[in-house]
Amino acid sequence: MAEYFYNTRTHEVEEGRQSDWSQLMGPYATREEALQALERARARNDAWDAQDAEQ
Repeated sequence: MAEYFYNTRTHEVEEGRQSDWSQLMGPYATREEALQALERARARNDAWDAQDAEQ
């Protein structure tokens, strides 16, 4: 089963780990999930920031 990674340096999706771990987000099950990596991380961070602000 293939794993997909989002490369934060090149902003491209890689099938399988091709780059150094320090440049990758993942693994993701699909290419589409990997393409949304930054958006998903941003949404999680926003939700955590909102929770912190409530405390």
